[in-house]
Amino acid sequence: MGLSRKTFCLFFLFLVLLTNLELIPPAKSAPDNTNLVYKGCAKQSLSDPTGVYSQALSALFGSLLAQSSKAKFFKTTTGSGQTTISGLFQCRGDLSNVDCYNCVSKLPILIDKLCGKPVAARIQLLGCYMLYEVAGFSQISGLEMLYKTCGGTNVAGVGFEQRRDTAFSNLESGVVSGGGFYTTSYESVYVLGQCQGDLGSNDCGDCVKSAVQRAQVECGSSISGQIYLHKCFISYSYYPNGVPKRSSSSAYSSPSSSGSGQNTGKTVAIILGGAAGVGFLVICMMFARNLLKKHDDY
Repeated sequence: MGLSRKTFCLFFLFLVLLTNLELIPPAKSAPDNTNLVYKGCAKQSLSDPTGVYSQALSALFGSLLAQSSKAKFFKTTTGSGQTTISGLFQCRGDLSNVDCYNCVSKLPILIDKLCGKPVAARIQLLGCYMLYEVAGFSQISGLEMLYKTCGGTNVAGVGFEQRRDTAFSNLESGVVSGGGFYTTSYESVYVLGQCQGDLGSNDCGDCVKSAVQRAQVECGSSISGQIYLHKCFISYSYYPNGVPKRSSSSAYSSPSSSGSGQNTGKTVAIILGGAAGVGFLVICMMFARNLLKKHDDY
């Protein structure tokens, strides 16, 4: 009888441990750098009866991909004359060479899948982008806005906009001195900015300044936002409970509207786990008491 009770105690302990493991909230995974942000596909398709454009485009993609394991930005051309195709890729400045290559390697496939073979295309992922254009394609201003997204939660009236604008001011000066990529935070507002790799310092500063102005107008008091211009982009996020420690893969993690959710989960897990543990000890003590009582009866 004692053996069966001992076995029951061990089994109950196993259940307690299993319950505690299930109650612990899983670690929040970092956002995937290869998530699609936006696509831009020219309406005009390539007229390519001889396949010369396809060959030049394949060569271009191969050249860009080969460089992505050792550089964050690369621009080149393939073909000749009317069949010349220029293109480039750029990775976010905080990505490692391995992460950059993994990101860029997705882009040629996505361009073909999402755009086909137009005369120009651009695909922006969370961690990198690639674009190409055939000779003669009409150029657009480097300050033209390609895409924006603004967080749905507004925080007006709590001094947020003043803190955000101070962070923006630091970003504008930092991105120039930082070689075209810069991140910083100010009073729980995290900002990031990057210019296209071949943009000069003055043009980079002007581009980021324009993006900041767009963010202020377009996103207003939104808790987060991303503004993509043709030659640069910026993002910002407000963290009410303080900017978390970041890694290269978490530069765009979305701020939580309240940091209490995860802490509440941990608290519940501790309380329930503690209650289960106390219950386990009480049951085992009762079993031990019964065993001693029977031993005394003999």
